[in-house]
Amino acid sequence: MKTQLLKHLLSDGLLLAATTSLLLTDAHAKTWTSADGAKTFEAELTEFFPATGMVSVKLPTGKEMKFSKKVLSEEDINFLNVTGKVNAPVAGSSSSNQSSAGKIDADPNNLFKPHDGKPANMSKPVQVFILMGQSNAIGFGKVAGLETLVKQDKKYPYLADGSGNWVVRQDVRNVRVMNKEEFYNEWLTVSGKTIGVDIGAGYALGNAVDAPVLIIKSCIGNRALSFDLLPPGADGYAGNLETPRTPKEGEWYAGIQYDSDVHAAQNVLADLKKYYPDATKYEVAGFFFWQGEKDCGNAAWADAYEKNLVQFIKALRKDFEAPNAKFVLATLGEHTKGCGKPVFDAHMAVDGKEGKYPEFKGNVATVYTNPLSKGGGGNSHYNGNPETYMNVGEAMGKAMAN
Repeated sequence: MKTQLLKHLLSDGLLLAATTSLLLTDAHAKTWTSADGAKTFEAELTEFFPATGMVSVKLPTGKEMKFSKKVLSEEDINFLNVTGKVNAPVAGSSSSNQSSAGKIDADPNNLFKPHDGKPANMSKPVQVFILMGQSNAIGFGKVAGLETLVKQDKKYPYLADGSGNWVVRQDVRNVRVMNKEEFYNEWLTVSGKTIGVDIGAGYALGNAVDAPVLIIKSCIGNRALSFDLLPPGADGYAGNLETPRTPKEGEWYAGIQYDSDVHAAQNVLADLKKYYPDATKYEVAGFFFWQGEKDCGNAAWADAYEKNLVQFIKALRKDFEAPNAKFVLATLGEHTKGCGKPVFDAHMAVDGKEGKYPEFKGNVATVYTNPLSKGGGGNSHYNGNPETYMNVGEAMGKAMAN
């Protein structure tokens, strides 16, 4: 039976490596069973990648084997989901290094603990998370209101120190670019007059990932997924067949904002040390997306939204050479379940838990934001309520970490 399962893994192209490896301190020796229950083998669990579903075990021979959890029994998968997340690496990929990602701690009690003030372990590749969307992805939560929430209402206590000063994380960089402009390149902190979801998400990832973290916010307001952000490979889905995705120099074309946002983020990665001092390697570990307001106002764009969103996820992973990077998106706060809006339905449909797109299981997550919103809608920037932006950011960070 042992030989049969090993042959099964090899024949399915799921055996990715066979190298010696150190065991986790919390390694688990057990009998593993195939999905059909017909084959078993003995091995110790060394690592589990929740976002990609990849399992790493050590055989009695001392060799390490990696394969997808999909070939395992439901009992084994449940074991991984509960036990294997301890010290499991965050999903990531890049041409620079794909084997030494930072460890992730998805314990919700630790995601928003006060920062210890320590810098990141620079021996590990920078874990890159790219935030795209339209104006709410940029962020319009008013810092003046956030100050009241933190100092008077005692909410989000991790944002400020004992003296009431905004905490500056020395292990998370926060960068915002738009087209060819750079707006800020700083350690993660509350600054300026407004905040976005990158603050809450960034703190969660800073605590969850045992590696340097870089958030790249590359977006602009008033852009539609089914036109301005139309991804490569989505020709014919623009809702305007007279304007196919054909880049033309000096003209506005379907997909021009996708190309610009991707190139802006790629330019940051090409000059990594400028944006993360002393960094030499990186891995694109995940994508955040908060968008949809403009598509809601055009029936053709809204009807095409789901097809375009599926292609958007695939195109980003291809363009950043990150096939296993997790994708987390948020619904619009004004949308409620059962409202029947095409954009909301599309947001919910791609969630890996829904099962409509099997390839997204475990690596695409949708955050339902209506319970997190404090009023207003996306077009009004939720009235600038900082609590909405913090709540959604925290939830997106949790979804990325789990």
